[in-house]
Amino acid sequence: MSIGYVALVLHAHLPFVRHPESDFVLEEEWLYEAITETYIPLLRVFQGLKRDGVDFKITMSMTPPLVSMLRDPLLQERYDEHLGKLEELLVKEIANNSKHEHDGHIKYLAEYYAQDFAEIRKIWEHYKGDLILGFKEFLDSGNLEIITCGATHGYLPLMKMYPQAVWSQIKVACEHYEENFGRSPKGIWLPECAYYEGLERMLADAGLRYFLTDGHGILYARPRPRFGTYAPIFTESGVAVFGRDHESSQQVWSSKVGYPGAAEYREFYKDLGWEADYDYIKPYIMPNGQRKNIGIKYHKITSKTGHHKDLYDPYWAKRKAADHAGDFMFNRELQVSKLADMMHRPPLVVSPYDAELFGHWWYEGPWFIDYLFRKSWFDQNTFAMTNLAEYLQNNPTQQVAKPSQSSWGYKGFHEYWLNETNQWVYPHLHKAAERMIELANREPADELEWRALNQAARELLLLQSSDWAFIMRTGTMVPYAVRRTKSHLLRFLKLYEDIKAAQIDSGWLSKIEEMDNIFPNINYRTYRSI
Repeated sequence: MSIGYVALVLHAHLPFVRHPESDFVLEEEWLYEAITETYIPLLRVFQGLKRDGVDFKITMSMTPPLVSMLRDPLLQERYDEHLGKLEELLVKEIANNSKHEHDGHIKYLAEYYAQDFAEIRKIWEHYKGDLILGFKEFLDSGNLEIITCGATHGYLPLMKMYPQAVWSQIKVACEHYEENFGRSPKGIWLPECAYYEGLERMLADAGLRYFLTDGHGILYARPRPRFGTYAPIFTESGVAVFGRDHESSQQVWSSKVGYPGAAEYREFYKDLGWEADYDYIKPYIMPNGQRKNIGIKYHKITSKTGHHKDLYDPYWAKRKAADHAGDFMFNRELQVSKLADMMHRPPLVVSPYDAELFGHWWYEGPWFIDYLFRKSWFDQNTFAMTNLAEYLQNNPTQQVAKPSQSSWGYKGFHEYWLNETNQWVYPHLHKAAERMIELANREPADELEWRALNQAARELLLLQSSDWAFIMRTGTMVPYAVRRTKSHLLRFLKLYEDIKAAQIDSGWLSKIEEMDNIFPNINYRTYRSI
């Protein structure tokens, strides 16, 4: 009989990047890389666990932009072509590295990747390119609890002066979830785990039962929770709050002691797209001839300090992932045992991570998850792996407290999304929200105005994505984030002016409806006063 619980929570999110107007946009490959390296590998893990009788429990958020992209026929077609080019390149790699005896290890790796991509292709075709069907399969079986997020990952504390805008982020997300999964979501991953006091009332009104916050959101709650982050609290609205456990997070995330930095693991930054002969690799890089990552990597981390990198070996990397899963399990056993003695009730350790860490950034991450579930199922009985909905169902009595304003960003509050790199965005966001609330009180004169009003709501939601401010702060791909911010703002402003003047350009509207086609069933009236 277990004396505590461990809840693994993965946040699966990418910004909505879809460009039918162009044959190639580099940022679309964020999705293709994540499908190959994270989403299909996770489905493969789930399938294997189910096949072998491991009754695993895990929670995943799947944000509306990600779900929309995974179900989009254009992006599915482009991913299929992307995977086909990788398969074609590996045929060449195997042939080229068969000619020289000293290239035997690279040939072995090319053959390994060819087999890996063949398995990815098999899963891709099994679900006919619609991976949401795969995740829904495990949702329906009770193993995977899928929760929602803000409609476009909008940073809610920085729009709280416009409750209608916050409500629309929540309401549109819940409706989109129901359209895609056939049921209402029970929980929500607040974008960036960013919470402000009073938000829980809107979550309750939307029918949501729980959300996650960083640890200090609970530790600084009023009154101070008796069990810290090792039990959820209930807000006065009845919505539960789960806090992140920093001990288990550090074991994975820490740049100094975290697992992904092990010498045996694959080196992310040495990629064939940058290292192969230019004329040879040119058909597989950007159309303008600029090099890029292509996802075939032959080296391991080797050392955190030296520049020399040895060749990768998936056999030893998999062994290391098993060791790390065992270490993670052992530490959770110690942690749960110690907490149970102090708390005199079963503790809950909540371990949330970005899903893309597992596979994309940390190639061996899906193996780690696989081993962790198997070892926890067969090799110990100190804790049970659970998902958050199951935990609440089995533990319905918790302390009532008011959580503290918080996020899991830099320094724990809001400055990562509001600083000198991105502060120029917010006056425009606020003015656009004001104008959308104004538009929401209109009744459309005809079908064309109805479409324009709904498109204005889409453009505002896309403009509010926290990803653009985040990218501006990180300093990578900044021109793209600025361009996206300005393009959605300008589209919204044109729609606003055209609607007010009763001069809607139907041809232009059709064009942007095709480009920004997220939330096909949106109703602009969600922006009316609440």
